[in-house]
Amino acid sequence: MTTVGLLYPGHAAEDDFPRIEVMLDSDIRVPLFHTDIDEDARRVENLREAGAPDRLSAGVEELRMAGAESLVWACSGGSFAYGWDGAHQQAAGLARAAGLPASSSSVAFVQAVRELGASRVAVAATYSEDVAALFAGFLESGGLEVTATRGSGIIAASEAAAADVELVKELAVAGDHPDAEVVLLPDNALHTAAYVPELEELLGKPVLTANQVAVWEGLRLAERRIWAPTLGTLFATREPPLGASEPRGIEVRE
Repeated sequence: MTTVGLLYPGHAAEDDFPRIEVMLDSDIRVPLFHTDIDEDARRVENLREAGAPDRLSAGVEELRMAGAESLVWACSGGSFAYGWDGAHQQAAGLARAAGLPASSSSVAFVQAVRELGASRVAVAATYSEDVAALFAGFLESGGLEVTATRGSGIIAASEAAAADVELVKELAVAGDHPDAEVVLLPDNALHTAAYVPELEELLGKPVLTANQVAVWEGLRLAERRIWAPTLGTLFATREPPLGASEPRGIEVRE
């Protein structure tokens, strides 16, 4: 069994993670440990407060005791709001506190784009324009080219969590750009786990979403590879084992 421990702020789209467990159809577990937030609003100061060390440390011990092999701070805004260097310092602090390899959703986006062999991305964000621009700057600091950035002005996490598949499609289409090789939806409050292949078919290119890349990053840190194309191109970057007949969470041995 492989256990990826996730720190998640408040309550919004956390039911994406048990759904991902089912879609992986393997011995992988992604238990969630909630951290506190003061406000539902995703403004820069709120995002930075959500990612403060004292808030994150409160969930680390419980996560470690659950037998996690890696740790991911599943809050894109609560990491990229600190900038490239700050987000990596945040992850390093979590790793020291937990005694585990650690990362965050925002760092995971850069790793995932690299995994796909891409460098040009479009940002289709739920956030306000200024917060979306912060994420674009973070990606550029990671060596990616951002061809377009769109903020949709959804300030509250609860509003993002209430978005249905049609709204998610609208966000993705509006944020896409012809020059982008990959489209990124950076919001862990947005339900996306069940929609990634549909979004990729709609756009004709890989789509990366916050909850998807958070789990992928945790598995990468735990050195566990899974072939699960129901979670999109990111989980299908390796050929399935010979004889595999169904696209369901098949482990790829290195």
